[in-house]
Amino acid sequence: MKKYAAIDVGLKRIGLAVSMMSDIVNPKEAILRKNRNQASSEVDNFLEYWEIDTLVVGYPKASEEMMRRIDHFVKLLKFKGEIVLENENMSSVEAKDLTKGEIKHKRDGRLDSIAAKIILERYLEKL
Repeated sequence: MKKYAAIDVGLKRIGLAVSMMSDIVNPKEAILRKNRNQASSEVDNFLEYWEIDTLVVGYPKASEEMMRRIDHFVKLLKFKGEIVLENENMSSVEAKDLTKGEIKHKRDGRLDSIAAKIILERYLEKL
């Protein structure tokens, strides 16, 4: 069975989610970005730890600047598995709606990882 992970790349945090079985997706603790190299190294460590086969990257089709930044970030990864770009449109808004009243502070990265979970669920639904 293939193992999947998703990342929701932001300027301050990177949301993470994994799927060990095709119908269950779990958000994981987000990575707080200090710089690109630290963040890409931590993502690589995460992917290696979970033995991920396919990485799904949230891709903001509405923002050319963020698309450029994400393309650059993905090139920094040493990950040798399959990398797939998935439209992340409205995933952060959906994450906020799902957690209304539960998560008061978004700075800890929980919303980013829930957005990554949503991105991965969207991708897996297409398989």
